[in-house]
Amino acid sequence: MFWLHPCYRRVLDPLVARLQKTNPRGLTELQRMGVGLIIAIVAMVVAGIVEHFRLKHQQKTGTNCDGSSSLSIFWQVPQYVLIGASEVFMYVGQLEFFNAQVPDGLKSFGSALCMTSISLGNYVSSLLVSIVMKISTRDEMPGWIPGNLNRGHLDSFYFLLAALTTADLVVYIICAKWYKYIKFEGINSEDNNGEFRV
Repeated sequence: MFWLHPCYRRVLDPLVARLQKTNPRGLTELQRMGVGLIIAIVAMVVAGIVEHFRLKHQQKTGTNCDGSSSLSIFWQVPQYVLIGASEVFMYVGQLEFFNAQVPDGLKSFGSALCMTSISLGNYVSSLLVSIVMKISTRDEMPGWIPGNLNRGHLDSFYFLLAALTTADLVVYIICAKWYKYIKFEGINSEDNNGEFRV
């Protein structure tokens, strides 16, 4: 997905700047992160739908639950493109936000905070998988994410992630509307109105 960031910088950013007219730099860092969350929700919904149809094709094409699905692997391409686009908006916007909102002498500290938040997110993801498996595993039920995915309900897990990301987006919008950009003398004093619009 390395090509997404240059496409954003050279195509989408100038287009948004022309349409928006209030901010010549295009989307603010907070707006970029919001767009990333919206794309992540769409990616999880698409992943859930694809997994649902994969399970259906597996059940139709074979009587053995261990059999493979006849659905082409290329059906997974859209969800990975969406996830890549989401990460470009989220992570690049997040890094730029942390760097822009700290004084020049603390740039490395801002970058460290950004990477720490991403690392914590990965730990929370692992914890979420463990919690879902513990709750969804019953007496004869293998849970949503078993070793053999044909016996599970990975689609339900994707839809759960979409719901959690939607709740995250609501909280994010509230916090982003409340936040006021800090303007520093020097590099960070570029024109930025600091308002968050959806």
